[in-house]
Amino acid sequence: MRDAIKISTVSFNAKWGDKQSNLSRMKGYIEQAVSEGANLIVFPEMALTGYDDEKEKTLKDKMQYREAETIPGESSDEIAKLTKKYGVYVVFGMPERDRDDYDKLYNSACVCGPDGVIGGYRKIHLPYPEYHWAKRGEKPLIFDTQWGPIGVGICYDTYCFPEQMRYYAAKGCRIHVNCTAHAKCHGETIARTTVEAYAAMNQMFIVSSNLAGLDLYNDFWGSSSIVGPGSDKFSVAYYAGYPFSDLRGHIDKMFSAIIDLGLATRSIFEPNPGIDNATDYRPQLYKRFFDELLLDSKFLRTEYDV
Repeated sequence: MRDAIKISTVSFNAKWGDKQSNLSRMKGYIEQAVSEGANLIVFPEMALTGYDDEKEKTLKDKMQYREAETIPGESSDEIAKLTKKYGVYVVFGMPERDRDDYDKLYNSACVCGPDGVIGGYRKIHLPYPEYHWAKRGEKPLIFDTQWGPIGVGICYDTYCFPEQMRYYAAKGCRIHVNCTAHAKCHGETIARTTVEAYAAMNQMFIVSSNLAGLDLYNDFWGSSSIVGPGSDKFSVAYYAGYPFSDLRGHIDKMFSAIIDLGLATRSIFEPNPGIDNATDYRPQLYKRFFDELLLDSKFLRTEYDV
């Protein structure tokens, strides 16, 4: 398994509702990233179409409904042509249409690699206003590479639900891809604080790609970044890009870095000789906690899960 990997993450001002323009621009970024030696290129949440919702419109009149595609589909196949040609991995956000139910949509991240379309991750946690058009996903997504497994999350998944990233780390992921649409209306604190904390806690690298600038009405921070373990234990460093809300990052720009995954030691998941080679991480104990929570009716499935 390789340790040194070059990653490019793009702050991207998606043109709202202009899928062809966005796709063409993403392909241009991929070509440039490849020319600079990138192995993994990441684009934001909903980069293919733009993010904002016209809440007054019915589902079938919404832009996301009109522009949604299956995975694999037309746009993912276009990206896959490049990933196969150059032997790289690309992750990008898009509205996904369920192949078996035309009216069921997801806020998804498509993953393509050297062998073509790998699959799509469907956002598990939906904040306002995404549930006006999308259904919640049910499954994590880990894809295998020469650098080991890589986990995928989208925005709210990453910042507010540490269970998902901890699961990826425990499964051996040294990289977490975070496709995001972090806007100024979300404030300056939540994304930066959690990304830095989770990189240190899980001893893994977090690659965030954020929308930048004005969408339909939201103004997005940009400031994509690669954050990961520093040289000192449980320290954290920025290897590329800027913290969210840093004014230097409010532009369309690709940030790239070669990172050493050997720094992602994940010691809390390794056998500890001081406690009979058990790990510090105790999933059997946590399972009891969550089994107890499931006795509370408010955590039962809802109509939004089906």
